[in-house]
Amino acid sequence: MDQKMNVYVWDMDETLILLKSLLNGTYAGAFNGLKSVQNGIEIGKMWENHILQVCDSYFFYEQIENFNQPYLDILSHYDDGQDLSDYNFNQDGFGPLLDASNKQKLAYRHRVIAQKYKQGLYSFLNQDMIKLWDDLYALSDNFTDRWLSSARACLEQCVIRKRDMTPCLDSADANSHQHVNVLVTSGPLIPSLVKCLLYRLGDLITCDNG
Repeated sequence: MDQKMNVYVWDMDETLILLKSLLNGTYAGAFNGLKSVQNGIEIGKMWENHILQVCDSYFFYEQIENFNQPYLDILSHYDDGQDLSDYNFNQDGFGPLLDASNKQKLAYRHRVIAQKYKQGLYSFLNQDMIKLWDDLYALSDNFTDRWLSSARACLEQCVIRKRDMTPCLDSADANSHQHVNVLVTSGPLIPSLVKCLLYRLGDLITCDNG
């Protein structure tokens, strides 16, 4: 039996996550004084700093910002599979022109980014950064009345729906269904992937489905 796929398409900004409305004060402002606009702005700035720090420090964003691509695999045919464990990304001559040589170097970077995304933030952030991230997530979730954790719960519910459907389906029919979360956003690729990780959505939206 052919496997059926249920695809759930999610808008990232101001749906799964909050950032712009915190930074410009519109989120808190909608509560007519019940929430502090300034506190919301400060929380937004902290998120913005975290996102940029992870982008630049771990996801090559300073190097590849001007070469935004729709997804990580788009240049995979330029990747020859070279072992990158000792590769020096700061001295490989990656330049401003996206010719064949630089497409290969960009593909290398995309491969490393995909690996880090799949491994998650705990695999490369130090304990101090993890603590700051955990505290910021808790602060933000409390300020937004559990907006972030509720969004995550919605995605989780879609992913586990197969399990919930099993009692009313025979085993063959249940196994024929696959449930996939797909992300759409107008933002650039690398910051969007980092947002997924920082907002704890990385295990529910793969880097292939962003």
